[in-house]
Amino acid sequence: MAVPLFDIKPQNNALAADLQAAFARVLASGQFILGPEVQGFERQCAEYLGVRHALGISSGTDAILLALMALEIGPGDEVICPSFTFFATAGCVARTGAKPVFCDVRADTFNLDVADAARRITPRTKAIMPVHLYGQAADMAALNELTHKHGVKVIEDACQAVGGTQGGRHVGSLSDFGAFSFFPTKNLGAFGDAGLLTTNDDALAERATLLRNHGAHPKYFHKFVGGNFRLDAVQAALLAVKLPLLDGFAQRRASNATRYTEHFSKLPGVGTKLILPTAQPGNGHTWNQYTLRLPGSGRREALREWLASRQIGTEIYYPVPLHAQACFASVGQTDADLPVSARLAGEVLSIPIFPELTRAQQDEVIAAVSEFVAAGK
Repeated sequence: MAVPLFDIKPQNNALAADLQAAFARVLASGQFILGPEVQGFERQCAEYLGVRHALGISSGTDAILLALMALEIGPGDEVICPSFTFFATAGCVARTGAKPVFCDVRADTFNLDVADAARRITPRTKAIMPVHLYGQAADMAALNELTHKHGVKVIEDACQAVGGTQGGRHVGSLSDFGAFSFFPTKNLGAFGDAGLLTTNDDALAERATLLRNHGAHPKYFHKFVGGNFRLDAVQAALLAVKLPLLDGFAQRRASNATRYTEHFSKLPGVGTKLILPTAQPGNGHTWNQYTLRLPGSGRREALREWLASRQIGTEIYYPVPLHAQACFASVGQTDADLPVSARLAGEVLSIPIFPELTRAQQDEVIAAVSEFVAAGK
């Protein structure tokens, strides 16, 4: 049985009538940029996430960029971010003219190592950007304590973690800004690119709102040089159909994760030859990914080929840490400086965990991984 890494069709097909009604409503309105649909979705998100302000944005990447712009980060500034994450985190820093400074991550959570970030703070540090990778919150209590001490801002890259919590509060509400992605494969998936920016700071929200629309207020009168970071009305309307179901999607992902862990924890060599992901106490993990680690040269590739031969989808998030990317060579950081990020890039492999994964499909994945381990690979 073929098992895709991700299949959005069952989820969207089940919601087809409501999605089509939402599309028809936008079509009839003739209002396609911002407007009531976006405003309604923003209110819905703000209430769900427990924040004062939620701005619909054109993508998760643009949400990160907008947060940096609203904090007036630019040339001469430094922003600390993890090396083991998706490119947009540091790419947006570079686009402002600031310097990304890479810090290492924790091997148990894949998230920013606060102690390592602390040693990289300089007088030029203006912000730290933790990433809630794979759906689990970084250690925000420790990070906020550190940044308050140094007067440094915090932007949560929550692009993979919508719905995630820490200490009972939603990610995106735990710092100066929270940036979310609604890319179709995310837990709350749009029908193209879409994102969200959150804050509890009224002044930052006002500035970000202006910057989202070319820095203009009123129209054609520009207070700042902003950008076109607006969310389309049709994306807002479609996402509004899915948002009330988000916790249910996350619960099914968590159930899939629990079942994987129950089976894999019984395999020989677990914890050494096969390392399983964990949810840390106090964290509401959304399981955007279930990511295995396979220490040892070539073992990750061997499992990926083994699963591919059985038509089981996998992905490597991420095969090259950011400090090793050609475009960041001038930053001058090496594997020796970021050993955990370098090691994880050679070990991680994500397997199917999407909400609509059937029991039979998951059984195929469990059996295939178990056979790989039993074969002594």
